[in-house]
Amino acid sequence: MKKLMGLGFGLLAVAALAGCGSTAAQTSADKANKALSVTMVGNPATADPAISGDSNSSSLIAQTEEGLYTLDKNGKVIAGIAEKVVKPTKNGTVYTFKIKKTAKWANGDPVTAQDFVTSFDWQVNPKSKSQVANKLKYLKNYDAVQAGKKAPSALGAKALDKSTLQLTLSKPQPWLPDILATAAYPMKTSLFNKYGSKYGTSAEKTLSEGPYKLVGWSGAADSWSYVKNPHYWNAKNVKISKVNVQVVKDPGTSASLFKSGKVQETVLSGQYIKQNANNPEMNTTLNSSMRFLEFNDKKTVTHNTKVRQAFSYVVDRNALTKNVLQDGSAAAKSLIPSGDGNDPTTGKDFSEDVGNLLSYNPKKATELWNQAKKELGIKKANLELLTADTDEQKHVAQYLQQQAQKYLPGLSITIKSMPLAQQIAKGAAGNFDIDLDGWTTDWRDPADFLQMADGTSSVNFTKWDNAHFTNLMKQVDDTASHTTQQRWDLLKQADTYVTKQAGLVPLYQQAKAHLVSKSVGGLKYTMMSDAQYKYAYWK
Repeated sequence: MKKLMGLGFGLLAVAALAGCGSTAAQTSADKANKALSVTMVGNPATADPAISGDSNSSSLIAQTEEGLYTLDKNGKVIAGIAEKVVKPTKNGTVYTFKIKKTAKWANGDPVTAQDFVTSFDWQVNPKSKSQVANKLKYLKNYDAVQAGKKAPSALGAKALDKSTLQLTLSKPQPWLPDILATAAYPMKTSLFNKYGSKYGTSAEKTLSEGPYKLVGWSGAADSWSYVKNPHYWNAKNVKISKVNVQVVKDPGTSASLFKSGKVQETVLSGQYIKQNANNPEMNTTLNSSMRFLEFNDKKTVTHNTKVRQAFSYVVDRNALTKNVLQDGSAAAKSLIPSGDGNDPTTGKDFSEDVGNLLSYNPKKATELWNQAKKELGIKKANLELLTADTDEQKHVAQYLQQQAQKYLPGLSITIKSMPLAQQIAKGAAGNFDIDLDGWTTDWRDPADFLQMADGTSSVNFTKWDNAHFTNLMKQVDDTASHTTQQRWDLLKQADTYVTKQAGLVPLYQQAKAHLVSKSVGGLKYTMMSDAQYKYAYWK
């Protein structure tokens, strides 16, 4: 940095002799070459868009990849790699896209329709063990491919020619554009053929076609860069040429780095949000993320319904959000966050329509726990609570441990914190008692959260397999047989049932609070999306 500053000073001195016009041009060039420094709260697990299931990986991928659609600076779906936003044919089941001739990978190769097919086929292929396979579950033959009964090539994603992609659905999916803009990206076919399941494990084993190239990410690195992709079709409108990313798990460190000017964008949590309440550089937004507890249904104690319900009753969600988190997060009312959908007839928000299904009742918790012990024939229980090693989750886990051990006599809780990628791996393998987990949706539809407890879902880490709930979700998915209002009513039934049965125990809707330097423009946050660096600029 000192060398760059010294060089800049010398050039400015020369420019001063040449005239004011050259000075202005050089100032503009300096801005274009100045790197933006940002933080991330944890390590991404993968750069493979077909298997990414954690928020850190999704953030990395969103900055370096672009789908058929993308989001404009205000979070609205617009054309990305596709020439235009298309209307489906055949009763909403067939989408045909033309890929921009100017769409290219970072090595200059054209993006092809096959690159999307390669990605989608791998995402649904059971061998990939993708945690986000069901985002494509409305594609034709999805169930048969997932079950291994048909080859991935049977999926309803076909390259009609090099630049024409056709997606065929088994039934209408009105929210598909949201997924295509935020959660469905291509993979470089030749590179995937070379690396297979190792694709996306490092910057060298992946390739970008979005506004930035991924540089210096090793899969376990705590720092890396996004470097402007000169072959990106809209590169001329990407104003910042390099973004340096640093993993900072401690919010105090994040706040200090921002205050000292070493980073220009960072995430805040806990007391640091409260401390910056009047800071004009802070931006706080409720996001489309819900935190909840998953109880391993394959283990004797946590399989018991009363055990799960008891845990739900010991959580004072208002105290948790206001006193422990202190970051603007909102107490959960059910499994669905506020703002995740509206009644097709009345327009009422889903969360308000369902009402508050959760309450704090320590006495009820103790009663349920004692009943559960009798049913199980035990007097004591030792359970492990799995969490990521972030400041937020550690504090939440300590609160839950304190409440449970206070009101559930004979229960001992051990907290096990680890990097997010390891937590996800243990959760997916069913190697836990209780998992402090979460889900962030890419589109406004309650079904994306409800699927976390569906016995047929790949992201149901609890393995809770309730026949009534699964049947409700099957009906919700049958968009061809139900009106939008009928489907809405089924969603309400499903949310009410899973919450009362404590198939999952909702805790809080996460807020995101960012400090953004007043010298940076273009960074906007919505419920559904974080800031996109391709829209950032130096003021």
